[in-house]
Amino acid sequence: MNMTMQQAMKERHTVRKFTDQTIDEQQLADLKKRVDEDNRRYDVDISVETDQTNGVSGIIRLLMTKNVRNYLILASPDRSNVDVALGEAASDLMLYAKTIGLDTWYIGGTWNRKSVESETSAQHVIGIIVFGYGENHGKPHASKTVQQVSKYKGEAPQWFVNGVQAALLAPTPLNKQPFFITGKGNAVSIQVDGGIFKGADEGIVRHHFELGAGKHSFSWKL
Repeated sequence: MNMTMQQAMKERHTVRKFTDQTIDEQQLADLKKRVDEDNRRYDVDISVETDQTNGVSGIIRLLMTKNVRNYLILASPDRSNVDVALGEAASDLMLYAKTIGLDTWYIGGTWNRKSVESETSAQHVIGIIVFGYGENHGKPHASKTVQQVSKYKGEAPQWFVNGVQAALLAPTPLNKQPFFITGKGNAVSIQVDGGIFKGADEGIVRHHFELGAGKHSFSWKL
């Protein structure tokens, strides 16, 4: 792995237009291995689809995308709080994909539900992650400041600031960054505004925060 996960957070941006290049066999094998590992780690049922053209809804596919043919299906058994676990796994897979040279697009709302759900036996599907070789590598999204999305009681330690900065790099629907992170001592909590993406958003932001802060620097306060 030439790029670290922390570097990938800074380098990964949303890409919607891909080349028609077939995914390298070793890269695909590495990605599938990571999917298997995350399925066990998070108790989810994510699967890999290649050379499929129906992952994105028709009008979006025609107007906004190009060569969307490979994607991960974010799926799991139906259980409580599973969307947070799927979000954490999604974050890990997007960043891992970047470390091995693949661009990604996380889609929570405009995927083709009927087609995608027919490709998995899992009960619960929240979206897809398109992957491939981008025509370009995307660009940074507009971002709020650390002060706008967080508060620490007392002087914030560097690990907390690093974690919030990492969280601000996380993809969120329409780049709204609808979260607020609070810290006291080594306890951290996160609140995400309501909506159908709330659980997945929380998982993605949590994973980014952990990578930035270091998992051993703090504990989550539920």
